[in-house]
Amino acid sequence: MPTIYDQDLPRNDANFVALSPLSFIERTAEVYPQRLAVVHGTLRYNWLEVYQRCRRLASALMRHGIGRGDTVAVMLSNTPPMVEAHFGVPMAGAVLNALNTRLDAETIAFMLDHAEAGVVLVDPEFSAVMARAISLRKSTSPLLVVDVEDAVFGPAPTIGSLTYEALLAQGDPNFAWSLPADEWDAISLNYTSGTTGNPKGVVYHHRGAALNSISNILEWDMPKHPVYLWTLPMFHANGWCFLWTLALRAGVNVCLRKVEPQAVFDAMRTHAVTHYCGAPIVHGMLVNAPDAMKHGLRAGIKAMVAGAAPPASMIEGMEQMGFDLTHVYGLTEVCGPATACAKHDSWDALDIGERSRLNARQGVRYHLECDARVLDPQTMLPVPQDGETMGEIMFKGNISMKGYLKNPAATQEAFAGGWFHSGDLAVQYPDGYMKVKDRSKDIIISGGENISSLEVEDVLYRHPAVLARIFHRSR
Repeated sequence: MPTIYDQDLPRNDANFVALSPLSFIERTAEVYPQRLAVVHGTLRYNWLEVYQRCRRLASALMRHGIGRGDTVAVMLSNTPPMVEAHFGVPMAGAVLNALNTRLDAETIAFMLDHAEAGVVLVDPEFSAVMARAISLRKSTSPLLVVDVEDAVFGPAPTIGSLTYEALLAQGDPNFAWSLPADEWDAISLNYTSGTTGNPKGVVYHHRGAALNSISNILEWDMPKHPVYLWTLPMFHANGWCFLWTLALRAGVNVCLRKVEPQAVFDAMRTHAVTHYCGAPIVHGMLVNAPDAMKHGLRAGIKAMVAGAAPPASMIEGMEQMGFDLTHVYGLTEVCGPATACAKHDSWDALDIGERSRLNARQGVRYHLECDARVLDPQTMLPVPQDGETMGEIMFKGNISMKGYLKNPAATQEAFAGGWFHSGDLAVQYPDGYMKVKDRSKDIIISGGENISSLEVEDVLYRHPAVLARIFHRSR
């Protein structure tokens, strides 16, 4: 029922603007134009230069007929053009599809067809697989192929009709781009593989991308001008939204083509890195690197780990290096990290075993996520917070995806009951913190009893003869 606060108080251009990460780079380019934005080998760009290159990209794409609702695919490593694509593509109103660089040609061909890509940017490292993928397309619609040269990688065969720099030269550095008319408009498309069938295309909206980018700042108490090392693939859930986060904080993107311990430690020392993210295997690789590689690291580097729970050996090793580890959890469908194991000061006094147990939990909802909890998937009611009763982790809020592209049945199933169903089985403790026990399809049944495959993995990981575990877990 309308109230006095609904009368003569309409939305208008002065009091309502669509939420979008595009606003972040515009402000930073205005306020901190000369601040360093991108480092890649000997290449350096400040934020004004990056902003101008993004505007050139948007302008050039529009001159090639790309506009609202069109798809621009990119097969890129962690390089400056990947940073630029996250702004330039949506500035044209288009949707960015960052392809997983580890996929085979047949899968990529499916994605190009399914997304109806009109342009694809190709890194030289992946030109061979992309050439085959393009040849396997079933679609007969035009596809503009752009070769992205990279001095760090070196010369490579070209497969496109023009280079990335030639494409940018066609664009206007002062291009007057616009925010989306509706913040529910799609900003990116990320494919997530399933156990059967073709990959599903997860569609992000501008609102969710903006809010989770801000949540990243809040979770890490990220100060202005952080120096972020890209050990996490930028294609993975749009780098967990950190590409947009760094624009908001006027940070530095330290690009890294290949994640190797020596290269990581060298970059940390050279560029005074403050933050980085990665899967457990990345952190474990650093912990187990020779001590000689670790000399001269600054204290207090903030690390974020997602996926499997960090074991005690990893937490202890990170502490010995002076790193501050934060454990997060999420899925592609919720813009990457959507819960965090928020640490308490009182935990510092506990022994390493107890700290490990507490930090191994997937934790509580991200700041700008409305809700995340363990529910019984049959009744849709919360399970008892006893640390024993299993249910499914479910999410509700603005950082959830729009849905799966061209897959209404899967979208409806994922959002059944007004929650996003993660498919991860978990328990919830009296303090509200959640802990994943298994995937719903991975639970082991023996003698009529449910056995968590993750608990089996944890036992293996803690054995002194096991250096690391490598398990592929996908939706």
